[in-house]
Amino acid sequence: MTIYLVRHAKAGERGAWHDDDWLRPLSRAGRSQARELITLLEDARFDRVLSSWYVRSMETVVPIAGQRRLSIEVEESLGEGGDLESVLAIVRKHIGSGAVLCSHGDVIPAVLSSLAERGVDLGPDPRCPKGCTWVLEPDGDGEVASVRYLPPPPAPGE
Repeated sequence: MTIYLVRHAKAGERGAWHDDDWLRPLSRAGRSQARELITLLEDARFDRVLSSWYVRSMETVVPIAGQRRLSIEVEESLGEGGDLESVLAIVRKHIGSGAVLCSHGDVIPAVLSSLAERGVDLGPDPRCPKGCTWVLEPDGDGEVASVRYLPPPPAPGE
């Protein structure tokens, strides 16, 4: 099976937000990107949706979880500053059954760097913009053997 590692969709500007950052929601463009995740992953096979506890991450996967009638499982290590080894353990645990994991712009590059150190080819220009998805494919031993980048769905006005 496959892991779909999703960076949360566009959220309001961090500097313009005056409450706790974990409460910062998706912007209008981000809500559109979240809905488009349904189309992007329409042929994907997975039976779990796990997310950071940050509001913007949860809001990113609400549409696809709802469409698939799956609950969203909160996973603390997917939050900003999450422990890399814990996230890699989540990947290993769910790669056999398939899952969507929604996280942040510090966690996902750390996962990708770790995979690259293990010899996984990230391609010529690995990136991690808001709303993008990295598809992690396993080998026969249940380890990540290859990755593929899916750019973020276009947001209105782009």
